[in-house]
Amino acid sequence: MFSWLANAWRVPELRRRVLFTAVILACYRLGSWIPAPGVDSEAIKSFFGTQGGTVLGLLNIFSGGALSQFSLFALGIMPYVTASIILQLLTVVIPRLAELQKEGEAGYAKITQYTRYLTVCLAAAQATGYAFLFKSQGVLNAGSGEMVLIIVTLTAGTTLLMWMGELITKRGVGNGISILIFASILVGAPLGIAAWWNGGPMEKLFFPLIVVAVTAAVVFVQEGQRRIPIQYAKRMVGRKMTSGGSTYLPLRVNMAGVIPIIFAAAILAFPPTMAQYFPATRDFVNTNFQPGNWIYLLVEGAMIVIFTYFYTAVQFNPVDQADNLRRYGGYIPGIRPGPPTAQYLDRVLSRLTLPGSLFLAAIAVLPSLFIRYGGFSQASSRALGGTSVLIVVGVALDTMRQMESQMMMRSYEGFLK
Repeated sequence: MFSWLANAWRVPELRRRVLFTAVILACYRLGSWIPAPGVDSEAIKSFFGTQGGTVLGLLNIFSGGALSQFSLFALGIMPYVTASIILQLLTVVIPRLAELQKEGEAGYAKITQYTRYLTVCLAAAQATGYAFLFKSQGVLNAGSGEMVLIIVTLTAGTTLLMWMGELITKRGVGNGISILIFASILVGAPLGIAAWWNGGPMEKLFFPLIVVAVTAAVVFVQEGQRRIPIQYAKRMVGRKMTSGGSTYLPLRVNMAGVIPIIFAAAILAFPPTMAQYFPATRDFVNTNFQPGNWIYLLVEGAMIVIFTYFYTAVQFNPVDQADNLRRYGGYIPGIRPGPPTAQYLDRVLSRLTLPGSLFLAAIAVLPSLFIRYGGFSQASSRALGGTSVLIVVGVALDTMRQMESQMMMRSYEGFLK
């Protein structure tokens, strides 16, 4: 391990990229502690002490605790993630966006530009909602001018984070947006470790073993893929005859990533949030929509499975893949090109998505089961639970692959074997 790190540090370009990423992350964490103008951070923090199972509590986790401080980066990078997901879903129903996706770099640049515009709009709307919510709860005393200043500051903070993430992607190591989410999740790790250390004997003994087992399972499933063999026939390109060859099409077991868990958690967090404003429904919501309740767990698991199939279908279109293979002279051995290839890919993808979706559901439900039946503390299970491990391990693997490619280009032994 140390020899690999030493080899990575000897590469000047890689060293510059790592240091640049570290500087950007330091600026991100600094901005997460600087409160917005005219905000009482202590009043906001005490208000968030009762928001553990609501939408605000969920968003506070992905902002690295910045929302509970109501800091410059209180919105985090989630407006950009939401805008990206919305545009991915719109490509299914808007033909113009689908055409842009097929235009290559120019089309992706245009979609990225639309994503930036939508991010600013979502950030402004979200900042306005937070400002008026906190003012209605009595934890934010601000006039009209101060409210406008707070909204503009939070929107500018998200725009700055979006730019910082793109800088990391361009000049640093890994995907910038994923790295920022990775850093936000890791902020809660010290609190989880402290809660584990102060927990009971059973938690001290079994919790590290469970974390290691969950991490190994996440790595195994994230790296799992079905390789579909592809054969290319010889064909004329201009005046040259291209030689046929064989390759494979990798279909991942978990193609949707952590997005279905985020969707399900966000939807299930709405009932506790709305119950705060409708006291008549509070008893029903507290009985049926608490994280440890069996109805909650079953609904969450079912929603994760449904969202996994839906998001996988959005990301991978078997018909387009079959058309691309036929256009470039490729085919799957034993399968006729065209519609039979699309049907084959759809059947294989459906079978792969089932274990991936069940794995995501189990990862999301495990922390609640450990809290209810294992006697584990909520802080340790939430901070070091399955969803957090899934995000952290996935981003770490992607970052290591990029560093591996940089090392292999210079004939150094890489991280992965």
